[in-house]
Amino acid sequence: MADRGTAQSTGNPDTGSDSPAGGGKKLRSRHITMIALGGIIGASLFVGSGNVVRSVGPAAVVSYLLGGLLVFLAMRMLGEMAAARPAIGSFMEYARAGLGDWAGYLVGWLYWYYWIGVIAFESVVGGSVLDSWFPAVPQWVFSVVLLLVFTTTNLVSARSFGEVEYWLAGIKVAAIVVFLSVGALFAFGLWPKAHFALPNLWTHGGFAPNGWWPVLSGVAIVIFSYFGTEIAVMAAAESEDPARGVRQAVSTVIWRILLFFVGGVLLIVTIVPWNELPDPKREGPFAHAFALFGLPGAGLVMNAVVLTAACSVLNSGLYSASRMFSALAEQGLAPRFVARESKAGVPAVAVLASTIGGYVAVVVNFVAPGSGIFDFIMNSAGLVALFVYTFIACTQMRMRHKMTPEQRAGLKPRMWLHPWLGILTVAGVVAIVAVMLLTDDDARTQVWTSIVSLAVIAAFWPLVRRQLRRRGVG
Repeated sequence: MADRGTAQSTGNPDTGSDSPAGGGKKLRSRHITMIALGGIIGASLFVGSGNVVRSVGPAAVVSYLLGGLLVFLAMRMLGEMAAARPAIGSFMEYARAGLGDWAGYLVGWLYWYYWIGVIAFESVVGGSVLDSWFPAVPQWVFSVVLLLVFTTTNLVSARSFGEVEYWLAGIKVAAIVVFLSVGALFAFGLWPKAHFALPNLWTHGGFAPNGWWPVLSGVAIVIFSYFGTEIAVMAAAESEDPARGVRQAVSTVIWRILLFFVGGVLLIVTIVPWNELPDPKREGPFAHAFALFGLPGAGLVMNAVVLTAACSVLNSGLYSASRMFSALAEQGLAPRFVARESKAGVPAVAVLASTIGGYVAVVVNFVAPGSGIFDFIMNSAGLVALFVYTFIACTQMRMRHKMTPEQRAGLKPRMWLHPWLGILTVAGVVAIVAVMLLTDDDARTQVWTSIVSLAVIAAFWPLVRRQLRRRGVG
């Protein structure tokens, strides 16, 4: 798998010319750039950030900073491994090589399961936006149509996925840039009918009106918003220059987090008193702020942006799920037929299998909304990001230990302060889980349902290991 992942086009990467090796279907540098810039900006930022602010207060900025630090460290460690060994399936392959087949099996299946939940969630969000525009059509119809559209996009080629994601991510980035620019003027009273709003950070019960425990528990929700950062690293393995793509994705992650997420939330809690934000189910915080700016058609524009964000994450989710599923199959950790590729080099069976889970979840949500099945899927996938970051940290520390001095000296990018920052990442994950268990019922439910999903996947490992041994692999 690593050989296929590192195979580079023989065409000129600057022109993107086709090659006999299929380079014309590979992702270009501009695709990787835009996927890295806007790929993780989803409805969870434009809408879900309101839940964090309403429960934490202005200190939600700290939640986003702490979550961003954890993601940054994990991405740096992943980048070190990926630059040395670009692979489709990335951290699953590294976990397998560094810790053993059991680790690759667990992290791969957990990651795939997580994206199945996200695919369903984003299709529901996108369907609800379209339903608000065309109420005569049932919402589930729009959700299914969105799934069909992006299934087709992912089946055509990796380049097709990249091109669609390029434009969807570009719209999201443009919306955030406009918000940051106008929002900064508004916060400092330099926008028409605006006043100096910085006191909103401390005059409504203080910076952390509900205490600091909610700030820490809020990190778990924030991680959900950040998860997907690693998609750019996975996509780089199918680009014309994998090593360059990995460096590009890793080197820009810190300012993407600070600018888009921390900067966006900081402006929200500055512009609007935290206890005056509407329920996100009724109106998202970004839409509310845009309405205050007095820009014409702000509500319609933000709905369109939320729809774009949902479609973008749905598109990326199908890509990530299918590549991980295919990588699992190639290593014998999933049924072998799942790895079958189309003439365009797309793991078509993995794409279709991943969408089936999305269709089932969407149908269950609309046919039996009171069954709790959809809620269980979403809750049980909630801590997957934390599990994955733990595996990344442990794998990087183990793989660095196995390297020769010459290999270590040639690492670019390189994780700093090895192994201490890796240990800090694992400790941070443990601390977040502990805080969640000590806070409220919703957080505890998310922890225990996530552990159930982990236990169910782990229960099948003995069967998979037996199959590997029969094939002389394990």
